[in-house]
Amino acid sequence: MTDDDEFEPRLGRMRAKGSKRGRKYLHQVLQAAALAATGKGARRAFYGSRIGRGAGAGRVLASRDALGRFRQRRVIIKSRVVRLAGRGMQNARAHLRYIQRDGVTREGEPGRLYGAERDAEDGKAFLDRATDDRHQFRFIVSAEDGAEYVDLKPLTRQLMAQMEEDLGTRLDWVAVDHFNTGHPHTHIMLRGCDDRGQDLILAREYLSTGMRERAAEIVDLDLGPRTDREIQRRLLREVDQERWTSLDRQLVVSIDERGWVSPARNAPVLQAALTGRLAKLERMGLAEQVAPGRWRLDRHVEAVLRAMGERGDIIKTMHRELAQRSAGLVAPDEDLSIFMPVAAPQPLVGRLVARGLSDELRDHHYVMLDATDGRTHYVDLGRGDTLEPLPDGAIVRVERRAAQVRAADRVVAEVAAAHGGRYSIDLHLRHDASATQAFAETHVRRLEAMRRLTGSVDRDPDGSWRIAPDHLERAEAFEQRQLRDRPVTVEILSRLPLEQQVGTDGATWLDRQLTAADPVPLGDAGFGAAARDAQRQRIRWLMARGLAEQGDGAPVFRANLVEVLRRRELLRVAGQLSGELGLCFVEAKPGDPVEGVLRRHVDLASGRCGVVEKSKEFTLVPWRPVLERQLGKPVAGVMREHGISWTIGRGRGQSIS
Repeated sequence: MTDDDEFEPRLGRMRAKGSKRGRKYLHQVLQAAALAATGKGARRAFYGSRIGRGAGAGRVLASRDALGRFRQRRVIIKSRVVRLAGRGMQNARAHLRYIQRDGVTREGEPGRLYGAERDAEDGKAFLDRATDDRHQFRFIVSAEDGAEYVDLKPLTRQLMAQMEEDLGTRLDWVAVDHFNTGHPHTHIMLRGCDDRGQDLILAREYLSTGMRERAAEIVDLDLGPRTDREIQRRLLREVDQERWTSLDRQLVVSIDERGWVSPARNAPVLQAALTGRLAKLERMGLAEQVAPGRWRLDRHVEAVLRAMGERGDIIKTMHRELAQRSAGLVAPDEDLSIFMPVAAPQPLVGRLVARGLSDELRDHHYVMLDATDGRTHYVDLGRGDTLEPLPDGAIVRVERRAAQVRAADRVVAEVAAAHGGRYSIDLHLRHDASATQAFAETHVRRLEAMRRLTGSVDRDPDGSWRIAPDHLERAEAFEQRQLRDRPVTVEILSRLPLEQQVGTDGATWLDRQLTAADPVPLGDAGFGAAARDAQRQRIRWLMARGLAEQGDGAPVFRANLVEVLRRRELLRVAGQLSGELGLCFVEAKPGDPVEGVLRRHVDLASGRCGVVEKSKEFTLVPWRPVLERQLGKPVAGVMREHGISWTIGRGRGQSIS
């Protein structure tokens, strides 16, 4: 029997049904408060920015005056909240391995994990304690004067101790100091629970301002506040910078009710710096003088300056990478380009020059390609785990991704609409008699990806799927999320450098280029010129082996040249593996079943292949990155004309092709 005094309040009209999406009660309260705040007599909307620990400290620390900020030593703190559900814990392990990688200490050694009391912490034990945590905090703390610290551990420990005092709870954290960049910095991983085992919620103001101000206070105590000369030098350096600066931030804050900015009534040094900055912005077309001593800022000034700053940082990175690889030679800026997916209708083909991190906190990577157009391009890959390791000189094809509903999503919605909101392979085949089993399985793989990454679809124990009426909207939202993590697709055309392809007895990228109906255009400089020269050498190699002959003004290649070279290499490598494994090689042809244990992969000039072993024989099959998770496990599939359709696991719903 329930207690009469117990009740659960529900928002909404009387007798109204609950939310179908099952939203949390807190979210409903925030929405109702925001709606109420927009009514008559409301002072301002409520956004929940002060919910969580540290809200009061964050407000106090954010209210400091401008002169105090300029005198204070600057500390940059980047923060990120990571959910640990799904693949979150796996990504946390990868992040922990990354921050402890080689070459990050002053001596070039692996990073050393430390905590509040010990200089050597066990990362595995830290993650084991966080197994049941809902989320995790990650911070990068970088003091502008961090190079003056011999050891960053005391600074980090003082900051975390001050945070414990501000938040009123003990904190469980580990950190690693990095000295491999121009600005020494610290990576901190903080568990998302307090000392009572409850979820640790930090106020937005504390994350955005409070932590930074606390860290700056500690640096001020350690190194002393900035002198007037230091402040003047710093402000004058910012006057002509083509990026978002503290001067711009001060200008935006001082906009009056007419939308004007005046540097008057500031300290003399600050007034001179702000006046000079406004003149610079006026020359850039981002400010307009509307009266003597008064300016109006462009409404997009912050976005434009931040974009210019990012571009400047990228160009510096490209210069540094190229100088390291060309004995200090500096490439002119006109030979450098930044690949912008939104404005790139054509794919980009080139060889890999360098790969690195564009955002350490979010594990975002970049690659630099010496492209066929003769220029060097910087490409932001997004999440680093979306591309496998590649050797320098590998040839790849980069293409932008589009966030749009796929044909498979429309088919799933159509089948589900005709069968009461349900989808399965059997229902698909019954709905469309012309569909094949392999075709239906591609739709299941799509649903499985949506379920695993976003939970936007549900799968029942019998393998069927429950499809919501707004499935297409959910599919588009899924694609938008994927686009943020992976803005481009990268196809590996060849792992062999161009120089090795000239004399390789196998189907190379050069051969596919020579026989293609629409080959990639080659420029007259850089990789384009190198590819032209390699093609001429490859033609001579093919002629010497009877695979090509000179025609009227152009070489004539043997019919099915690429397939002939591919099979020749396949049989040669299979013979070598047969002697190594003590098994007979069986070549898989279209329509043949493939069963066995996936042992490893081998790299051929024509592409990577997987080695599938049985008790007395083995076969080589085309490789896909998703097979990496199946190494050492039994697999089964059917060989197709352009690949292989795999069925992994017991159920129909777990398959790849």
